[in-house]
Amino acid sequence: MDRRVVVTGLGMLSPLGIGVEENWSAVCNGKSGVRLLTKFKPDEDFSVRIAGEVDGFKPEDWIDHKDVKKMDTFIHYAVACSKMALDDSGFKITEENAERVGVLVGVGLGGLPAIERYNNVYLDRGVKKITPFFIPMLIPNLASGQVSILLGAKGPNTCVVTACATGTHSIGDAYRLIQNGSADVMIAGGTESVITPLAVGGFSAAKALSTRNDDPQGASRPFDKDRDGFVMGEGCGVVILEDMESAKKRGAPIYAEVAGYALNGDAHHITATSPGGEGAARCMNLAIKDSRIDKEKVDYINAHGTSTAADATETNAIKTVFGDHAYKLKVSSTKSMTGHLLGAAGGVEAIYSILAIKNGVIPPTINYTTPDPECDLNYVPNEACEQEVKVAVSNSFGFGGTNGVLVFKQAKN
Repeated sequence: MDRRVVVTGLGMLSPLGIGVEENWSAVCNGKSGVRLLTKFKPDEDFSVRIAGEVDGFKPEDWIDHKDVKKMDTFIHYAVACSKMALDDSGFKITEENAERVGVLVGVGLGGLPAIERYNNVYLDRGVKKITPFFIPMLIPNLASGQVSILLGAKGPNTCVVTACATGTHSIGDAYRLIQNGSADVMIAGGTESVITPLAVGGFSAAKALSTRNDDPQGASRPFDKDRDGFVMGEGCGVVILEDMESAKKRGAPIYAEVAGYALNGDAHHITATSPGGEGAARCMNLAIKDSRIDKEKVDYINAHGTSTAADATETNAIKTVFGDHAYKLKVSSTKSMTGHLLGAAGGVEAIYSILAIKNGVIPPTINYTTPDPECDLNYVPNEACEQEVKVAVSNSFGFGGTNGVLVFKQAKN
C-alpha cells in the first residue's frame, strides 16, 4: 500500500505568538521573537541572557486545571497545538475511527524544567516532597501519551527523540504510517520547552549560543558573516496528516501534500556536521528521490540555518544537491525570527514551509546584513518574497549526526 498523504490541519505556538495566524503574520513581516531572558534570572556567570520565549501562553486555556499540574510545559504545548490542529482540520475522533488515528509528537530534551525543579525540592525538603506526577511530567513520550488520552486517539502512539531533527522525523515517520496503512490520520509534530539554567548553561559551555545580549532581536542571524551562535527558543508545531482520499471525501481543507521524506546519519561527530555537509546532501537527495520530483522543480528550502558555522556546511550541501539550480531557488531560515526551537524546530518549520506553498509567500531571513563568501545563495534577506511555491523542502539536522528532510508540494489530483 502506498497512499498519498495530505496536511489538513495546523497548530503552533512559538516566540512569535500563539496560533498559526499570529505566527504567520509575524514571520512574513520579519519580526523577531528573541528577548532578554525571563524564565529565570541568570547570574553574573552566565554569558547568555537572551532567548526566544513563548509569551502569554496559559495551559488552562487548553487543559483542565486538574491535569495541568501532571504535565511539564512541553506537554502543555503539545496538547494545545494538537487541539488547534485538530480543530483546524475539522476532523472528529469517534469511537468508530479512533483506532485509525495516531499520535506522534516528539521532543528533543523533554521535561528538564521538572527535573531541575524537583531535584531542588528533594535537596531542600527531602524525598517525600517529590510529586507522584514527577516521572509522567518528564518522560518524552508523555507528549504523545497525553494528546492520545485527552483526544481519544487509539491508533499508533509513539515518540521520536532525535535532538533538533525531532519534529521533522516525527512528521516524516507519521507520513510513513499512513502510507503503509497503519493509520488513516496522524497528529504529528515536535514540542520543546527547556529554557532553564542547566540547558542554557550547557549549550553555553559548548560555545553554541549567541552572546549578543545587547541586541537580542539581532542575535539570530543565519548565513550572515557576523553570526556568533544560535539563540535558544521554545514552542511547538503540530500538523494533522491524513490519507488524501479520505480527506477529499469529507471535504477537508488541504494545505499541501507530503511528497517525500528521508532520514540518515552523518556517522561523523556528536555535535559537528560532516565535512562539506555530506550527510545533509545525501539526506536531501534521498528525500527528493522519494518524492519523484525533479530537483529543478523545488522553489523553496526552509533551511536548518541555525546561525552557527554549520550554515556554511548546509549551503555547501544545497549546492552539492542542486548544482546551478541552487542559485535559482529561495532559501531562508525562520530561526532568524524564532530562535532555535530544538525538538520543536522541525514541526514549526514544516508549517512555515506548508504555508509558503498555500499562500505564495516565502518568509525572510532577517538580520542578514553582512554577506558571508561561504554562504552565497539567495537567503530572502530581511523581507518576505511573494512567489508561487509549488515545491518546498524543510531541512533539520541534529546532534549525533541525525538528519531529516521533508518535501511538500501543492496538493493536486
